[in-house]
Amino acid sequence: MPWLYLLIAGLCEMVWPLGFKYTNGFSTRYWAIAITFGIMGFSLYLMSLSTKGPHAVPIGTAYAVWTGLGAAGTALLGIILFHESRDFVRLICLGLIIAGVVGLKFLSPPAQLPAPTAADTKTE
Repeated sequence: MPWLYLLIAGLCEMVWPLGFKYTNGFSTRYWAIAITFGIMGFSLYLMSLSTKGPHAVPIGTAYAVWTGLGAAGTALLGIILFHESRDFVRLICLGLIIAGVVGLKFLSPPAQLPAPTAADTKTE
């Protein structure tokens, strides 16, 4: 479940920067500014959920995946929605970011549960 939270947080992370474009730098369309900040907060909340609990994603991995998905996804959305450059080198670099995110997911060691302490094993 933590990886699902992180994936959804990454999707939010790629969407909210579009708010900069649609609100003209937060100076118009106040409803869109509110939605942008709501998505920002939801993204942070979901990322925080992914880093707690017994199967938590390590914070370094979670942050790298979160920002990587956001950066690559926002760049891809810019290509699709705003006709930004699609040159070969740019697409290769975006592919490398995505490969890094996938690598972190599949090559990260499983979460380690904390070792029980004497207080945990003591019965009264």
